Amino acid sequence: MEMIPLPTRRWVSIALLLLAGSWPRLATGQGGDSVQTHLGKGYDALKQEQYDVAESEFRAALAMDSGLVMRARFPLAIALFEQHKYVESRQEFENVRQASGEQPGISYYLGRIDLEERKYQGAIENLTKASSHPPYPDTAFYLGLAYMKDGSDADAEDWLKKAIAVNPDDSRAEYQLATLYRKQGRTDDANRTFQQAKETKARSDKLSQLKYECAQVLDRNAIETAAPVCDQLYDPNDVDKLTALGVLYGQHGYLEQALKPLHRAAELAPQSPQMQYNLAFTYFQLKRFQEARASLAEAVQRWPDLFPINSLYGAVLWNLGEVLPAYQALHHAHELNPPDASTSELLYQASLALASRAEQKGASSEALRYLQEAAALAPKVQEPHQRMAEIYKRTGHPEQQKQEEQKAKELANASAH
Repeated sequence: MEMIPLPTRRWVSIALLLLAGSWPRLATGQGGDSVQTHLGKGYDALKQEQYDVAESEFRAALAMDSGLVMRARFPLAIALFEQHKYVESRQEFENVRQASGEQPGISYYLGRIDLEERKYQGAIENLTKASSHPPYPDTAFYLGLAYMKDGSDADAEDWLKKAIAVNPDDSRAEYQLATLYRKQGRTDDANRTFQQAKETKARSDKLSQLKYECAQVLDRNAIETAAPVCDQLYDPNDVDKLTALGVLYGQHGYLEQALKPLHRAAELAPQSPQMQYNLAFTYFQLKRFQEARASLAEAVQRWPDLFPINSLYGAVLWNLGEVLPAYQALHHAHELNPPDASTSELLYQASLALASRAEQKGASSEALRYLQEAAALAPKVQEPHQRMAEIYKRTGHPEQQKQEEQKAKELANASAH
């Protein structure tokens, strides 16, 4: 599930892969900076909807490191999808699925491709998989549309109604439902639903215009000048306007100003993990980690299997110096989404720190367990193997010591080339 609202929904999944852009990163060797440069340019191009540029940058990153499945191949597939290169996009998504297993985001896009190619049974199959943990708010809409195109009217009606309930400000589902009613000869239902779709679109267009005007004035002016325009979005009883205002302020670096609308949105929608996440992430960016923790503490209990919540909670605890709780949260987040690089990197740091604590209290077997986990998380880094070799030497295990020293030496040689 994707939880950072940005200008386009399709960008959300990529943003989540990079939540920890300011977190500590592993040493990458001489070529690492070039890979990171291509990745950064690729993500920036996606945000700007410059999909041809994004495609080029992600291909360049993959040429340097073909193992960047979720960080480069997945966004490459999205960039291809947005350029309507469906054959190439499908192949890349299938490659990601083969490397990383079934994931809702992959099934969602494969279902969208099936829809574009009029393979409605395939669309239904893939979008049904995605609907178990919807990666985007419009998952139900596209599943309803697939059923409608396939002639399954009852299923189409059910899913379009679900889409309206999940995302009431998106008029597309209302319009398609009205079209379905008209096809079935339900004239009164069709007319009523068409009117609802018209009103919803009018509200959405007004919100879009306010957001556009706010973004424009923020681009050109300081907050003092922009606030009178942007604060037209502040409606203490409208979650969507509050969220839009908070996101716009946050995107332009006005994090303090983002807090008020995001805090109110979280109050209005306590049942929404996204609203709680938005507020906590803003506190995190402000380095107000105690407040971020308070925003997330209940959320991780209510939604224990949401990866973004657990990953951010682990990062917050890490920054508060609570290493063991951070490790536990990050370990769970890693189980929920193993390919996520940023979570793996921070979990690696926590594993090393706990290994050091275990060594200090003479718990060699515990230290080895953490170091083995660190080695699995960072298979190209020699430090865990060096430290395991030292423990085996100290505890009288010459064979294991020799194996770890050899592994550390091989990694050191590989890093030098």
